[in-house]
Amino acid sequence: MRELERETKPSLAALPALAVLGRGRVGRSLAGAAETAGIDVRLGGRDDLEEACLDAEAALLCVPDAAIAEASRAVALAAPHLRFLGHTSGATGLAALEAAGRDIFSLHPLQTVPSGETELTGAPCAIAGSTPDALRVARTLALALSMRPFEVREEDRAAYHAAASMASNFLVALEESAAELLARAGAGEEARDLLAPLVLRSAANWADQGATALTGPIARGDEETVERHIEALAESAPELLDLYRALAARTRAIAGAEAAA
Repeated sequence: MRELERETKPSLAALPALAVLGRGRVGRSLAGAAETAGIDVRLGGRDDLEEACLDAEAALLCVPDAAIAEASRAVALAAPHLRFLGHTSGATGLAALEAAGRDIFSLHPLQTVPSGETELTGAPCAIAGSTPDALRVARTLALALSMRPFEVREEDRAAYHAAASMASNFLVALEESAAELLARAGAGEEARDLLAPLVLRSAANWADQGATALTGPIARGDEETVERHIEALAESAPELLDLYRALAARTRAIAGAEAAA
C-alpha cells in the first residue's frame, strides 16, 4: 500500500459528471458529500437508473458485492456518455466491472458508515484503477470529497479488507461480548455505559502509542490472574472461552515482541 496522500483538493473541473448508484448508507453518504463539495452528481437506483445516468461520464456503484457485475452491465447500457465506472467495495476486485468495457476504478472509504448521512471528511480511502486515467479519477474524487486516498494492489485487496473488518466489525463483536459478560456479573443494562470510557480510552491510547499502549495482566506477566479469568468464564460464559484464549495468545505475542524491542 502506498502512503496516504495529503494533496490539496483538485479543481472540480477535473472531475467528470458523476452518477452515484445505490441508495443505501454508502451511496447516500457519498452523494451527499459530493453535492456539498460542488460536484455535478446525481444519486439514483434501479428504478431511476437511466435518469441518473443520462449525463454521467463516471458512475460509482454503491451496491452489495454480489450485485456489482450485474449492475455494471446495466449502467453501461443506461449511460450513453459513460467513460469511467467504479465501485465502493473493499473486498471485490476490479474484475467485477470488466464486462462493462470502460476504464474501471474502485473507491472504498476506510470508515464505518452507520447511516446515509455519515461524515467522511478526513477518512482514509482505498483506491485502485485499471488505467492511469481511471486511477486519476478515483484519486481526484477522493480528494474532492476531503478523504485521504491510498492505493491498494489487486492482490492485496482481500488482506486489506480483512484488516478493516478486524478493526471495525470484530471490535464491535468483542465489546458486545465484554458487555454481555459484565452484565452477567451484575452490571445489567449499564454494562455498555460502564465499559465505554475504557474502550474509548484504550482505542485513543492505541492510536497514539501502538503496541506500547498494551496494559493488563498479560502485559505484566500475571498469569495467575489470567487463569482466574478462564475459570470464571468456564463457569459463567463458556461460549467465550475460545475467544478469550485466542486473544490471550495474541496478546502474549504482542507483549513479548514489545518487551524484546
